[in-house]
Amino acid sequence: MSVIKMTDLDLKGKRVLIREDLNVPQNDDGSVADDTRIRASLPTIIHAMNAGAKVMLMSHLGRPKEGPTEGRYTDKDSLRPVAEHLGKLLGKEVRLYQDWLGNGISYLQQMRDGEVAVLENVRFNIGENNNEDRLSWEMAQVCDVYVMDAFGTAHRAQASTHGVGKFAPVACAGPLLVAELEALGKALESPARPLVAIVAGSKVSTKLTVLESLSKVVDQLIVGGGIANTFIKAAGYNVGKSLYEPDLLDVARSLVEAAKAKGSDIPLPVDVVVG
Repeated sequence: MSVIKMTDLDLKGKRVLIREDLNVPQNDDGSVADDTRIRASLPTIIHAMNAGAKVMLMSHLGRPKEGPTEGRYTDKDSLRPVAEHLGKLLGKEVRLYQDWLGNGISYLQQMRDGEVAVLENVRFNIGENNNEDRLSWEMAQVCDVYVMDAFGTAHRAQASTHGVGKFAPVACAGPLLVAELEALGKALESPARPLVAIVAGSKVSTKLTVLESLSKVVDQLIVGGGIANTFIKAAGYNVGKSLYEPDLLDVARSLVEAAKAKGSDIPLPVDVVVG
């Protein structure tokens, strides 16, 4: 797959807006409990910083609800603890900008070359989840270069992961995303056989397209996590109060039937605990 890479661009003096996946687990006091995703983003951030860019990071955190509460700030879902933790890892101040769209852009324009800032949770913005052009355009006004580096959310067509790229002067892929795309390319274009894909997570709905695509090219598809509950329920077993998606039971059954038609299966766990 041919993509424009951030590492091939001249970033000096540019406002570089990087979409990272900084959705990290937190302790009861709000501090970062596991900084694996933050550390994974460091090479991208440091490259842009050393290249003389004004580095602006955006991410989601948690799941601020849609509907009447979408677009409202909550301390619980603020990226402030992430910004503070990132500052410690970088050994420099990392400011958090709560109001960074519209009139808030003027503050970002005062950033110095090599400075790093975190922009508040993208899911506080009305229109993020629906990939609205209005919000996407506003986000694009913040930057000279937009960098998509969040592979974990690349399957979601949202304003911060997709829409902004349509309006940004330059849109490119960050090192994390490039590495994942190259690994996937090797696995899918000329894989060693038999090829097994393991897909987990809480919901079938967010990975439905991935499951359907993988089922056509792999020799064995294995599901785990909350996704497996939907397949267990579709097979006729009781899952109690465990998370599953009743509206996708037929989809799960069709995936199983498609696997059987090609001489394979989607195995279910035999020692799982549900409740």
